[in-house]
Amino acid sequence: MSMYPSLEDMTVDKLARAQSSNSQPVAAAPAMAAASAPVAHVTEIGYPTLYPSLGDMGLEVPTAVVEDHMRAVAQYAPQGQAVAVPVQASAGSGLSTMVAPVTGNREVGLMRSEIKQGIREVVLCKDTKGKCGLAVKAISKGVFVAFVYRDSPARMAGLRFGDQILQINGETVAGFTTDKATKFLSKAAPERIVIAVRDRPFERTITMQKDSANHVGFVYKKGKIEKIVKDTSAARNGILIDHYLVEVNGQNVVGLSDSEIEKVFVAAPRTTTITFMPHFVYEHMVKNMGSLKKYMDHSVPEV
Repeated sequence: MSMYPSLEDMTVDKLARAQSSNSQPVAAAPAMAAASAPVAHVTEIGYPTLYPSLGDMGLEVPTAVVEDHMRAVAQYAPQGQAVAVPVQASAGSGLSTMVAPVTGNREVGLMRSEIKQGIREVVLCKDTKGKCGLAVKAISKGVFVAFVYRDSPARMAGLRFGDQILQINGETVAGFTTDKATKFLSKAAPERIVIAVRDRPFERTITMQKDSANHVGFVYKKGKIEKIVKDTSAARNGILIDHYLVEVNGQNVVGLSDSEIEKVFVAAPRTTTITFMPHFVYEHMVKNMGSLKKYMDHSVPEV
């Protein structure tokens, strides 16, 4: 079963497959007894067919009608873009199986936003002040990254807002309170802290295509998605209200003002991937953070 980054990719791929299938020459029917073989018809291009054409049955579709249907999705197919080409990503990435005729073979924003399945291990140390640039929050008996300070050891190690911490230096932290996890980190040796992490389990990503006005089709206020515009890429791809924006093309936007987030969207390419989180989880995670959010890391992750 094929997987697609966006609904537009799926639509264009299906149309291309159907067009390719219809353009293939029809193989000659095997020889059959004269008594049972239907009469073969000869098409305008000289190929014999077992069945009459649509025109023979009075069902011929005018070219103008076909063009009208194709025009609805033609805007998403770039000139010269290959169809049904898997997205090439890093080894072990789930993106390698995606078919992306619209999004493209190596859409960087999609790869930066990817939430990988499985567990990874990161190693970090503390800075000269004895800090690793990380704040955590306990939610549902799990410990999660609630803050990553810009240019900190935590940021350089690849930790991101919403990551779940499973172990610290081999100690399983399930059931730890916020205070206990914070104290455990503060007491860890400064030269080497090994953390087992699961990528952002409360978050999900959606890839969309901007329209001619450079919009994707939803309204947000203070980072919270409040309205979805009908017949836009946001509506087609399943954006939900009452969710907070967390990343745009992999860049963290937590703590940014709406005007700053807008600048990130304006600078984003036509294919844009957003990461968002349910409001009740987000609000609990950033509770009591106050002005600290403005010091959150907003760098663009490497791929």
